[in-house]
Amino acid sequence: MRVIVNQIEMQLPENSSIDDVLLLINAKPPFAVAINYEFVPKTRHAEEVLHEGDEMEVIEPVTGG
Repeated sequence: MRVIVNQIEMQLPENSSIDDVLLLINAKPPFAVAINYEFVPKTRHAEEVLHEGDEMEVIEPVTGG
């Protein structure tokens, strides 16, 4: 299935979860995840299944002053 991850189109197997994608892109904590512009808590990453055309953003905090 086709999913957009951080504005890059990716082909993923059906029933891929957020955790599957995070492993695939080698995401390093800390980060937040949004699917179709809605925040998804970390406690739901393993169970939240992506669908064709979903947009996933992995957002890292920015520090500084």
